[in-house]
Amino acid sequence: MTDLLLWGVLPYVSIALLISGTVWRARYDRFGRTSHSSQLHESRLLRIGSPLFHFGMLFVVLGHVVGLLIPQSWTDAVGVSDHTYHLVAVGTGAVAGAAAVIGIGVLIHRRLTVPAVRRATLRSDHLMYTFLLGAIVLGLLATILNSTGATDGYNYREGISPWFRSLFTLSPDYTLMTGAPLAFKLHILFGFTLFALIPYSRLVHMFSAPVRYVFRPFVVYRGRDPERLTPRPERRGWERVR
Repeated sequence: MTDLLLWGVLPYVSIALLISGTVWRARYDRFGRTSHSSQLHESRLLRIGSPLFHFGMLFVVLGHVVGLLIPQSWTDAVGVSDHTYHLVAVGTGAVAGAAAVIGIGVLIHRRLTVPAVRRATLRSDHLMYTFLLGAIVLGLLATILNSTGATDGYNYREGISPWFRSLFTLSPDYTLMTGAPLAFKLHILFGFTLFALIPYSRLVHMFSAPVRYVFRPFVVYRGRDPERLTPRPERRGWERVR
């Protein structure tokens, strides 16, 4: 029953909270879907931590997409051996994960030590940072333990990946998760909890891409030099830009 709840029910609850919360924020809190930037309070540490975290997480997410969605049979079919795959995955994942950890470490240090930034911290930030940092650290820990043989040669591409893909068919094979090491299980639980928290924290800004910016009308700037100001007749509507 526990496996069914954790690996057969919880993922759908998390995704349901993610979708419903995002729709609610888009409809009733359109102007609140921001990162609540604190750059005006402090920018030096932000310039270091933010790029490291965002670029690190970008490659971490891409690595998860490849590892979870692409079956092992596909990489075997194109001639990529299991050893080569894991060597590349561990190497790139370690670099990306380290960048994300250092980045979020700098951001948390900045939020705790800069008084103005600390005062601007929301209650939801504490919960969000806890699960975000926990998911990243647990992911790195699982990678290190698995690459050093501490997990008895567990192959997540034969257990976790098929289970994850089965979620999309609405028939989750939760029994595949029974043999997964504890570090992998905790990493997944933290990850799905983080998904559920996205609409209710500053992480919702990832869905606020400025798409309309490309189609906005031109902003006309006029000089205020008194010598160049000449009286003009009043006209209604837009004036042609010369």
